Amino acid sequence: MSPPFVVQFNPVALKLGPIQIHWYGLMYLLGFLGVWILGEYRRKRGRLPVSRDAFGDLAFYGMMGVILGGRIWYMLFYYAGGPRWIWTEPLALFRVWDGGMSFHGGLLGVLAAGWWWSRRNKLHFFDTVDFVAPLVPIGLGLGRLGNFINGELWGKPGLVPWAMIFPSAHDEDVALAASNPNLAQLMQQYNGLPRHPSQLYEMALEGVVMFTVLWLVSLKPRPRYLISGLFALMYGCFRFAVEFVRVPDAQLGYLAWGWLTMGQVQSLPLIIVGLLLIGLSRRAPTLPLAARETQTA
Repeated sequence: MSPPFVVQFNPVALKLGPIQIHWYGLMYLLGFLGVWILGEYRRKRGRLPVSRDAFGDLAFYGMMGVILGGRIWYMLFYYAGGPRWIWTEPLALFRVWDGGMSFHGGLLGVLAAGWWWSRRNKLHFFDTVDFVAPLVPIGLGLGRLGNFINGELWGKPGLVPWAMIFPSAHDEDVALAASNPNLAQLMQQYNGLPRHPSQLYEMALEGVVMFTVLWLVSLKPRPRYLISGLFALMYGCFRFAVEFVRVPDAQLGYLAWGWLTMGQVQSLPLIIVGLLLIGLSRRAPTLPLAARETQTA
């Protein structure tokens, strides 16, 4: 096995005097920008019968839903010490610089924002969700790239040709090597354990594959629920599968059977919902494109 690539990047992408712009924050910014550009492209082609200003409201509310939902969900289900922070340390919710965002919470935040926006604009909720679904993988893929640059959320040790060394996992590497002679030999050879770059797996599946499939399928008008169902089904399956080679959150570990993780538990409902929505789409209407004058209002 050739020497593995060492994942050790500077987390700061750009310095402007005393201001530091981190790669992870930059990925969020690029994700929101990509959603805006492609969302406006789709709106102009009649995929959402609202004005540019109304779409701008949807994009803003969705962005707030990602941030608030993702942070609150993380604090409820992943934060070390459990939900005791609510009454012992409530300000911990706002310490976003300490890290901690959850996709599942961000998704619920976007859905809540989309439901409220749809009611205000008198649109069917799932017409809005079907419009937004092909855009979400942009942010998902860039977010996982940010995780990789930060050297976090690494995978399990493995001897695949593309395995990589994560210096931030050194303490965990030492603990594993102490109980396994084979891993101890690898540790001595590479000064770290070669691991699956699970962030790149998720970037490829949740980002590239999901975007490609959803974008191509949605090029033509489709029955209501179909695009939303495909999104939920694909994300649930991809996340469930990658969790087998991804190290679970240290504060949670495995929930059962020595392999079940919180990410898998929270992905199962998405798989079920995705199948149900695809089933509903078989009898749902296919909406025509919006009128040209509505697009440009």
